[in-house]
Amino acid sequence: MPLELTSDQLVALAAEVLDIESRAVDALRSRLDASFAAACELCMDTPGRIVVTGMGKSGHIGNKIAATLASTGTPSFFMHPGEASHGDLGMITGQDVLLAVSYSGETDEVLTILPLVKRMGAKMLSLTGKPNSTLARAADVHLDVSVSEEACPLNLAPTASTTAMLALGDALAMAVSRRRGFGVDDFQKVHPGGGLGRQLMPVVDAMRFHVDRGLPLVDQSVTVGQAIRADTPVPGVRRAGAVLVIDSQQKLAGILTDGDLRRLLIRLGDAALNQPIKDVMTVHPQRLTNRSLVRDAVQMVREFRIDEIPVVDGDDKPLGLIDVQDLVALKVIEE
Repeated sequence: MPLELTSDQLVALAAEVLDIESRAVDALRSRLDASFAAACELCMDTPGRIVVTGMGKSGHIGNKIAATLASTGTPSFFMHPGEASHGDLGMITGQDVLLAVSYSGETDEVLTILPLVKRMGAKMLSLTGKPNSTLARAADVHLDVSVSEEACPLNLAPTASTTAMLALGDALAMAVSRRRGFGVDDFQKVHPGGGLGRQLMPVVDAMRFHVDRGLPLVDQSVTVGQAIRADTPVPGVRRAGAVLVIDSQQKLAGILTDGDLRRLLIRLGDAALNQPIKDVMTVHPQRLTNRSLVRDAVQMVREFRIDEIPVVDGDDKPLGLIDVQDLVALKVIEE
């Protein structure tokens, strides 16, 4: 029968759950030892993949661990232990490591496949809450994720234990990733989609305005009027909101934006067109390089409140311009 709980009681219950799970994760710190380092080396040394398996709630955690490993440089996938006994065991080779997740360490579906995995020659890593369990003893390396209590009021539903499993799985994935030297470029290769992937795109792949496709470059000796006449839109390409100014060495010297021009016309009227562009342009503007990422452009737009950012090569020669609307189109910034 449903209980009548006040808002304060519900909040207090939630706080208690979080306290119990926090203590479960914190307790893992004192158990980190040579076994954790051995687990990392086992994952590093395998020429194959990390095949994660587990049943029920542990299986859901195992699926997440496999996904985190795979996305941070360690080839990995999840194999359901029940399906493994009906053909999916063919997913494993002797070059792989089986990472078995089971709090009790006695899950029948997992134990059933252990002799077969060992016969293949694959190494085994286990996460259990029972260091003396069958699974823990069978593994080449065992990691202890035991908890003193579950957050479930009945102390039955896996709650604190699955949180501990997930946290230690994340710690393993991050340690192995760091050990591999997995960097931003590697992350971008395996995250081409979604918000993360778009943030990690090279800025040169995101900019629509290129100096070889209609983006005007003008010499710093021209007048504002001459610069405007040089800014002729290319058919099918939206006009850029700025003109880039170069010096005698073809390096970026400044920028004149539509906003700059508008303010100049308000102040000087038609006389603005006769002004030398070098006298009214923004000198040494903020810029990105061909090694910059979209996230760098987002940060620059937010920090300096600018809408157009020149992109230059290693010699400071303009390659193009990224516009705030390019970032809006990528959905990495709101209009």
